[in-house]
Amino acid sequence: MDNISIEKFIAGIPKAELHLHIEGTFEPELMFEIAKRNDKKIPYKSVEELKNAYRFNNLQEFLDIYYAGANVLITVQDFYDLTWAYLTKVHEQNVVHVEIFFDPQTHTDRGISFDTVIKGIYNALEDGKEKLGISYQLIMSFLRHLDEASAFKTLEQALPYRDWISAVGLDSSELGNPPSKFERVFAKAREKGFITVAHAGEEGPAEYIWEALDLLKVTRIDHGNRCLDDNQLVEELAKRQIPLTLCPLSNLELKVVQDLKDHPITKMMDKNLLVTVNSDDPAYFGGYMNENYLGIAEALDLSKRDITELVINSFKASWLPESEKKKMITQIEVYFENNS
Repeated sequence: MDNISIEKFIAGIPKAELHLHIEGTFEPELMFEIAKRNDKKIPYKSVEELKNAYRFNNLQEFLDIYYAGANVLITVQDFYDLTWAYLTKVHEQNVVHVEIFFDPQTHTDRGISFDTVIKGIYNALEDGKEKLGISYQLIMSFLRHLDEASAFKTLEQALPYRDWISAVGLDSSELGNPPSKFERVFAKAREKGFITVAHAGEEGPAEYIWEALDLLKVTRIDHGNRCLDDNQLVEELAKRQIPLTLCPLSNLELKVVQDLKDHPITKMMDKNLLVTVNSDDPAYFGGYMNENYLGIAEALDLSKRDITELVINSFKASWLPESEKKKMITQIEVYFENNS
């Protein structure tokens, strides 16, 4: 495989990202800048020291540092700057559509208003649409390590911004916090017209994926690596073409896989699963979209056709209008024809 040519191919192809936590795009340089602006202390002396702390053995170790970083975000401007930095970064990587998560409870639990959080994020997304041509959808995630009452309260806080938020999701510590814990709040969210998605089967078992499908009625599974443990589940996901939003570099950093050569994405493609590539928390896991595509392309010897199929899957799995999906898929096929 010609690395240069596959690298250029990945860099140039128009992409959609469907699994991205905006708080997980907080680069150390920006974290220090905002901490200084808000006179907040962070427990690291330098950008380098902070970067060196980004070595994780599991999901919980990562979450501890993720929540610590989020502590410096206080004003509308902070949330705007965080989101804008992400959008400008992915614009350089030819990402043209994003469907991103935000975690209001991470902020409201420390006294920041829901309004402050969403206004900063939304204003940046609107500017990104206008100035960078990046279309978007916004997903509000409930933190699964918190209780159902807290999720219900967050849902209430979201209702005045119903027009800004497309979907609700479920993230944070998976083990011991099954989707069933949030069945009632997801039912309420669907009643209010929200689409539903959930993180399932990253560290948790295949059973959690079943729960997300059957109890939360999700249209997409975030991660879903463990679905391969259950043949009946694989058949169900393939038959219904339920998208899986996979995050290769995140899986490697959090030891969900020990080596990218072990990543299940090609096995999943062979089983006709609708799999997509995403970056999850790129500031912490060593790469945005292009780095994730290149990582698996090199590890699994993917062809340009494989990359094209994965990119098309992301648009198929997105919530763009059908006409926009068709337009993008045609554009991607033309790109493939001209560059293969």
